[in-house]
Amino acid sequence: MKPEPKTEQELLQRAFDIAGCTFEQLAQEATMAVPVDLKRDKGWVGQLLEWHLGAVAGSKPTQDFEKLGIELKSIPISYSGKPLETTFVCVAPLVGVHGLTWETSHVRNKLSRILWIPVEGEREIPLAERRVGSPLLWSPSLKQEQQLKQDWEELMEMIVLGEVEQITAKHGEVMQLRPKAANGKALTEAYGASGRIIKTRPRGFYLRTQFTEQILNQHYVHAPSDQ
Repeated sequence: MKPEPKTEQELLQRAFDIAGCTFEQLAQEATMAVPVDLKRDKGWVGQLLEWHLGAVAGSKPTQDFEKLGIELKSIPISYSGKPLETTFVCVAPLVGVHGLTWETSHVRNKLSRILWIPVEGEREIPLAERRVGSPLLWSPSLKQEQQLKQDWEELMEMIVLGEVEQITAKHGEVMQLRPKAANGKALTEAYGASGRIIKTRPRGFYLRTQFTEQILNQHYVHAPSDQ
């Protein structure tokens, strides 16, 4: 793995250096095997990018570049440049959440500064031939932060009230809460409606595709901010 970047500019330069490269080219340099697909290797693209960019956090609950305060997110895009899937932010706390605020939340910390790396995501393109796009360093605008905060507060209120099982993907304008587990057997503790602890599937915060599409459009297409 490459050494940890010391400055934001150094990190951004590394990201520009790999733009246009195929996964095959990047994997060869990192001596990593390219999987046939991502069904069993969902985190492979992220690991490949982490190797080239020098992210050291791994699976720790901190930003990928903790010293720089920057999180790394790859985003698979279609031929037309639209995000193909929602973006996982972090696992949601389901117990011990009384007194938590947006300002001190793990979600806000993760979303405060993101290095977005668009990657080709169309399924008919073989994984080895998919290319990495130009990077984007982003922080939420005041309006975007307000939207995120509003969704977070709505979702966390439902968790505190023991309504976690009633939360669906329809809740949240720009950020949703969804089960986060490879299968339904993995369970964690949460508050039930009676205030007692129940067992439920772990949940994660995800950014909706229309929100990430807006971020990409503002940067790459210079679209008006209200679009």
